[in-house]
Amino acid sequence: MKIVSLLLCLILALVVLNGCSTAQKIETLKPLPSDDSPMVYKTSTSFISMPLEISLKEIEHQLNKTLNGEIYNDTNINDDKTEMKITKTAPIKIVEKNGRIQTTLPLKIWSKFKYGTDFMGLNDTREINLNGIITLVSDVKLSNFKMNTVSKIEDFEWSESPTITVAGKNVPITYIINPTLSIFKSKVAKKIDEAINQSADFKPYVLDVLDKMSTPFQTSEQYQTWFKLIPIEVYVTDAVLSKTKINMNLGLKCNMETMVGQQPKNTFDRTKIAFKPVVSVPDKVTANIAAISTYDSASKIITANFKGKEFASGKRKIVVQNVSLWHKDSKIIIALDMTGSINGTIYLSGIPNYNSITKEIYFDQMDYVLNTKGLLTKTANWLLQGMILRKIQENCRYSIKENLDEGKKNMLPYLNNYSPMKGVFVNGTMNDFEFEKVELTDKAMIAFITTTGKMKVLIDGME
Repeated sequence: MKIVSLLLCLILALVVLNGCSTAQKIETLKPLPSDDSPMVYKTSTSFISMPLEISLKEIEHQLNKTLNGEIYNDTNINDDKTEMKITKTAPIKIVEKNGRIQTTLPLKIWSKFKYGTDFMGLNDTREINLNGIITLVSDVKLSNFKMNTVSKIEDFEWSESPTITVAGKNVPITYIINPTLSIFKSKVAKKIDEAINQSADFKPYVLDVLDKMSTPFQTSEQYQTWFKLIPIEVYVTDAVLSKTKINMNLGLKCNMETMVGQQPKNTFDRTKIAFKPVVSVPDKVTANIAAISTYDSASKIITANFKGKEFASGKRKIVVQNVSLWHKDSKIIIALDMTGSINGTIYLSGIPNYNSITKEIYFDQMDYVLNTKGLLTKTANWLLQGMILRKIQENCRYSIKENLDEGKKNMLPYLNNYSPMKGVFVNGTMNDFEFEKVELTDKAMIAFITTTGKMKVLIDGME
């Protein structure tokens, strides 16, 4: 019996000793991620300065579209004893001359005029045919995207001798027609002014550009992120006519949104855009960009931070094998899979913050989650020591420099001769990013970044 008792004690001692040398297995309750629905993330109101440049060639092009073929037809001879038909025979040319617009208009004029008296039917009619080039000079006023002109005919250059129809034959009348052209001058000049006013209203084109700019575009296919610009109101200065172009300054007040998920709709409503005349517009662009980091990509980066590192207290030590991140209740859950003196997974929580010097996201106010802490107290109290937690916290960080570079890279194509529509070109520059805030979704952490820059819009060659 003594031998049997001795053997039992020996076996029990071996079991105890073997149990003391085996790593403790920790089993904790996993904090489930928040199940957020897709959200829209709004930044603060942005301001875009857009100096607008319209070439005189563009105005010339639009004027030729408006005035094409027969440009005037007056068939009522009784109101002023004159019928008149004016036909454009070649493209109109526009140049700047001493701060005014000079328009060269090739045309044919056919006119029938009544002369004499209606008393006892003592009157007659004659037809006049004119073919040549008219030169007009226009005083220009440009306001609120619209150009208004007051034109006067400066010169007639006949390509054919003016004729009058007598007995069915065209009889040259150059020697008498030049002194009597006043009847035509006012009508032709008025018609040119009406055409310029109609074709040189650029507000519809500006609205078309804003419509195109408001169309959401994808900033990251991998993360399914979209950028959307929402115009609120437009500020505009009076325009200035220079040698070959018209310059005016625009200021766009807008909201910028980033969305995760499906492509958002374009909600632009041109009827709700307010245009406000101003004396000047600040020469700047202030915009907000979102740098997206999925939890999967962040987890891989932080896991790499722990590679080859041990965390020890006395004779006990652990090695972190893998890190996983997710979102729960406005915090980030950090799951650490470890081996060593403790095998299993522990869960930490923290609030993401940003280090502007290192351009890193780190986690502030880090602590064990409650359902983990209760179990740790019983099995591995040493792991709760502040020193171990601080060492772990130092490695729970990752750089978003690549995200910032990617965000800037995604925006640059829209500032390098970007053409949202034919004949409209956008150019600009962008400065470095400045961090604003971090917001969390169930899919990613979004770091909102503010940037400044300049932008310029050129209208030349529209259809």
